[in-house]
Amino acid sequence: MASQSENAPQSVHFFTVKDAKGDDVDLSKYKGKVLLIVNVASKCGLTKTNYTELTELYDKYKTQGLEILAFPCNQFGEEEPGSNEEIMEFACTRFKAEFPIFNKVDVNGDNAAPIYKFLKSSKGGIFGDSIKWNFSKFLVDKDGHVVDRYAPTTSPHSIEKDIKKLLEVETA
Repeated sequence: MASQSENAPQSVHFFTVKDAKGDDVDLSKYKGKVLLIVNVASKCGLTKTNYTELTELYDKYKTQGLEILAFPCNQFGEEEPGSNEEIMEFACTRFKAEFPIFNKVDVNGDNAAPIYKFLKSSKGGIFGDSIKWNFSKFLVDKDGHVVDRYAPTTSPHSIEKDIKKLLEVETA
């Protein structure tokens, strides 16, 4: 394994997270895939547009190597109050989401999930490291490095060109 400065993680592939059922998921299983990591919420004003467009992007590019990793978060206006089961039911039934949905996490503060501490330290936002709201998006390359960060109001469709570049998909 490559030496890491002070044992600091060098990519998202270093992390293990819990899925919505509470099982460990080693993110190294996504080596070679382009990732869009998003903190999601069911009761946000941005929910319908984001879930709809994320599902469309996933359906379009999943066979070409895109994975969308959704991390429910209840830190913003308590807009994700449900249990993991309720969140899965909501996303999968209402929006036909097929991408992985993980255990509910904190993205800010002392209890922020380690994966989110890494994402934020890799790409600070316009207002510093803190995530400002639901549906902040991090684009990660095939080697697990954070390439870009997008605001909650950024349409997933507007990220498509960046995804295609990382997937090395020909533009029509």
